[in-house]
Amino acid sequence: MHALIVLAGSGPDRAALDRAWPGWSTGVDLVIAADAGAETAEGLGLRPDLAVGDFDSIDPAALARLEAAGVPVEVAPSAKDESDAELAVQAAIVRGADAITMIGGFGGRIDHLLANIGLLALPELADVPVRLVDATTRLTLLHGPGRLTATGRPGDLVSLLPLGSGVEGVTTDGLAWPLVDEPLPLGPARGLSNVRSGPVALVSIRAGWLVVIETMVGSTASARLPG
Repeated sequence: MHALIVLAGSGPDRAALDRAWPGWSTGVDLVIAADAGAETAEGLGLRPDLAVGDFDSIDPAALARLEAAGVPVEVAPSAKDESDAELAVQAAIVRGADAITMIGGFGGRIDHLLANIGLLALPELADVPVRLVDATTRLTLLHGPGRLTATGRPGDLVSLLPLGSGVEGVTTDGLAWPLVDEPLPLGPARGLSNVRSGPVALVSIRAGWLVVIETMVGSTASARLPG
């Protein structure tokens, strides 16, 4: 089951998503809105199958439209340990999701963005492919041993950033600056702003957690940062 989770961050329009990541919504079986993510879903022309959260940030009129449309709404207390995004992830897993795409997780507060990236390391997602997507960026957390096939436009950026103490045994194919069974420790920015040399980039790691961030750019001229 492919679950689409819509968050309350900056939501791209549907046409921009389709241009950037063709097939991003293919096979979606379940749409879950997290709090004001219901408004983002409206903008994308999506009808949620479920809405979760404490609903402290949604427009009351949008919440009323959800309820009038018969969308199940699970209201959590405002004093809670989980973010609304985490509640949505939990709801997807409970309902049998084996792949998750998250929209609206970028933009806004940086603490929310970092928390959303951290959610990808939840133990219950260990065997569930999860990606955060917007109109220019696709983010995936790869945990070792693991392998990722990332398709996209030649010339776009692919950054490889370690999460936690570092990553071991990083090997890439289809990137301008290849790595062959090399470490990426936390601290140095060696994995920043590599470039996809063809339509397919392969990344594999032996151990650790690696954040793979694909970013669309207008040209390769500005792709490689100095240093």
